[in-house]
Amino acid sequence: MLRLRAFRPTSDKVVKIQLHPTHPWLVTADANDRVSVWDWEHRQVIYELKAGGVDERRLVGAKLEKLAEGDDSKGKPTEAIRGGSVKQVSFYDDDVRFWQHWRNCSAAAEAPTAVSQQSSTISAPAPSTRGRHFVVICCENKVIFLDLVTMRGRDVPKQELDNRSLLCMEFLSRSSSSDAPLVAFGSSDGVIRVLSMLTWKLVRRYTGGHKGAIACLMTYMSAAGEVHLVSGGSAGLLILWSADHIHDSRELVPKISMKAHDGGVVAVELSRVMGSAPQLITIGADKTLAIWDTVTFKEIRRIKPVPKLACHSVASWCHPRAPNLDILTCVKDSHIWAIEHPTYSALTRPLCELSSLVPPQVLAQHKKLRVYCMVAHPLQPHLVATGTNIGIILSEFDPRALPAIAPLPTPTGNKEHSAVYIVERELKLLNFQLSNTANPSLGNAGVASDTGRLRNESIEQLVVKQTKKHISTPAPHDSYSVLSVSSSGKYVAIVWPDIPSFAVYKASDWSVVDSGTGKLFAWDTCRDRYALVETALAPRMPLIVKGGSSKKAKEAAAAAAQAAAAAASAASAATVQVRILLDDGTAHVLQRSIDGRSEPVIGLHGGALLGVTYRTSRRISPLTATAISTVQSMPLSGFGGSGSSFASDDPFSSKEGPPQNFQLYSWETYQPVSGLLAQPEWTVWDQTVEYCAFAYQQYIVISSLRPQFRYLGDVSIPFATGAVWHRRQLFVATPTTIECVFVDAGVAAIDIETKKRKEEMKAREAQGRAVAEHGDLALITVEAPQVTASEKISLRPPMLQVVRLASFQHAPSIPPFIVPKQSKLDGDDSVFQKELDDRRYAEVAVAGGGVSVAVTRFPPEQKRPIGPLVVVGVRDGVLWLVDRYMCAHALSLSHPGIRCRCLAAYGDPVSAVKWATRLGREHHDDLAQFMLGMGYATEALHLPGISKRAMT
Repeated sequence: MLRLRAFRPTSDKVVKIQLHPTHPWLVTADANDRVSVWDWEHRQVIYELKAGGVDERRLVGAKLEKLAEGDDSKGKPTEAIRGGSVKQVSFYDDDVRFWQHWRNCSAAAEAPTAVSQQSSTISAPAPSTRGRHFVVICCENKVIFLDLVTMRGRDVPKQELDNRSLLCMEFLSRSSSSDAPLVAFGSSDGVIRVLSMLTWKLVRRYTGGHKGAIACLMTYMSAAGEVHLVSGGSAGLLILWSADHIHDSRELVPKISMKAHDGGVVAVELSRVMGSAPQLITIGADKTLAIWDTVTFKEIRRIKPVPKLACHSVASWCHPRAPNLDILTCVKDSHIWAIEHPTYSALTRPLCELSSLVPPQVLAQHKKLRVYCMVAHPLQPHLVATGTNIGIILSEFDPRALPAIAPLPTPTGNKEHSAVYIVERELKLLNFQLSNTANPSLGNAGVASDTGRLRNESIEQLVVKQTKKHISTPAPHDSYSVLSVSSSGKYVAIVWPDIPSFAVYKASDWSVVDSGTGKLFAWDTCRDRYALVETALAPRMPLIVKGGSSKKAKEAAAAAAQAAAAAASAASAATVQVRILLDDGTAHVLQRSIDGRSEPVIGLHGGALLGVTYRTSRRISPLTATAISTVQSMPLSGFGGSGSSFASDDPFSSKEGPPQNFQLYSWETYQPVSGLLAQPEWTVWDQTVEYCAFAYQQYIVISSLRPQFRYLGDVSIPFATGAVWHRRQLFVATPTTIECVFVDAGVAAIDIETKKRKEEMKAREAQGRAVAEHGDLALITVEAPQVTASEKISLRPPMLQVVRLASFQHAPSIPPFIVPKQSKLDGDDSVFQKELDDRRYAEVAVAGGGVSVAVTRFPPEQKRPIGPLVVVGVRDGVLWLVDRYMCAHALSLSHPGIRCRCLAAYGDPVSAVKWATRLGREHHDDLAQFMLGMGYATEALHLPGISKRAMT
């Protein structure tokens, strides 16, 4: 569940750390004030500098740059100023700005009284850094802004900020399109000073609040839509300021001031609370952690997470694998601590022991591992980075865990969709729908709305209306749960793997129709039947108390060993049962035990066939479990064989590669229909039983099921967490993207052969029936001379096309070194900016008849919602997703490049050709190739912009 994602050893202890939201970058500062930017995905150091003193390389570079520009001024360059102690490190670019804004807006929208409760309508702040990626280093004597694109730096000495030592910083997100980015600095004299990143001058002060130094700063948005700046001081005060008056250059005074901690506030963090206004979390030098209400500004709870040790880092956390843990914190020991139910029980427990993750040879040189800073990834909550005395540790906490929610089928003609989810011990219903007046699945949008929408960089403003309803049936457990729905949608299964326990509910009245102990459960996609492995509850392990007598310790150890042996024997004896739900809602056992293998069962995968994973003697490492190579062991022809529906040279049963431990069984006969295959991480089967996808760590294998099981290919989509089929479209979620795979099986020789065989069998059956009914007279035929036209069916290779629909990345903007220099530095360059925007975002032209035409082949990537997602599927012409806060999001599919492909894949090529009039004609040849791959060669000839070359 927890593993080491990346590790970088360091000679000095790492005391400051920050993660970039979209790039795999991590910036750190060590105890000697050396700052490093590290690419944790590729294990490369991007940049290093000595921020505390004078970095000679930067100083020489600045002098050479001045000489190249003809600047012979004798003044001392700012690079020659000693930085002093590094107080904070951070990234700043359009991605950081956007996701900071998204986080604040979505936390505010949770409140019942929120001004805007639609997270899908969050408008992106205007791009301000123009393609630059800044690393910002706040030192006592100056601030260093380093652009990672051009490697040019800008040093702002403290003399520009009233000559006061700088201790912390925060970026102010609320600014107009013509305004420059603003960054606020907390100073040693208790004044907050705001710097413009356009003029590099002081523009505002926040005064009259703190008596001593300011230790931390943070912005957040209230439920009323107001932006606030929160500051924590060394004297223990927590002060609230208004950050809305961005054009007001007066000195601003505090709104609210309260005593938070004795000895000083160390850090402040924003906490998003489901169904409530956001909360503030503070940690202080008095070893306490406090939670504050942002509506009444009263203290909700105060705890001491780790006795006798003060917290130095805190992070708000929401991970579906640990639904009760809301806060992560660190003290100077070797753990990451988690706080369970912080507002009432507030139990502190270790999330992980970091010593167990790092290489043992690194630990041997030190006495004990110590954590000095910690940060959770802002967009991928399964990643947590810690700075220690031995290096940087990036931990990964179960990235495949999904929110405990399952979509229910929507009745025909109903525009409101629903999904059932579980929070703590409560079952709830999420109802969601589009509240747009225009249906995005219909092409009735006018020219003006399309033009405006596309030029504003947004595909479509999809307003989501959603409500949450309580279900009276309580859930028996409040631990991690996995929800799934039967093929008819009448039943919902909930599995609690950690208990282990399962329950099957009837969706009409939420009564329990089946329950038991076990964590392996899988539905059939064709009928309301399911397979499960029912296990006896393992006896509780006795606790071995430190300091007790040796006799008691030996007895406890023996009892633990006996319990472990009993659990192992029970697990090995457990068999796969198959049960069916009858019309009266009762569960009936169809098969007590399938004819399987002798090895213990460790996994079940539902679908048109039942997949069973066995524990093999050879250990399969996660890296080698990506079992199937792409070309060498997977030929696209030569499929056949008489033994089963799987060919003898089937790629899944290739003898080369890792050990195989996954087998497919028939739901009807309970017999194996395949050899041993490589174990997938998850499987998903088409409702029409035409296609299936098996996901592995680095790619997804796609196969067709009719007329026989046939490998089509694999697509390189690594770390996929889930997917859903929509006819010949597979919508896939990964931790960072949303992808759409268009699939067609094509026509292979084996398909034609199977078709002929079926026709011959039908003819023989008809003949047999006729003989049985009429006797031998039925066989009399009169042969007439006739010319038989030989039917020629052309073979067509399989087609797989991947289109990325959404990601975390901001739309790329023009780097500053490409843009011509402007004479004015203030906000009067709006005309020039408008020309640039028109040039960049001119995605719409107007064709004949006043029809708006998209010039781009595909739409720009939409914003993927934060955290793990459940893919609901396509309804109302949009792709629905649900996040970890049980909030529904809609991705638009209305761009003609996507819409035409979706219609063709769905089996409506006529509508696809009609929609093609909205797509630029230069892309019609490409669309024709796609339709040809889908089997619509005739319809593709009717595309209005197809070239003569493509016709041939």
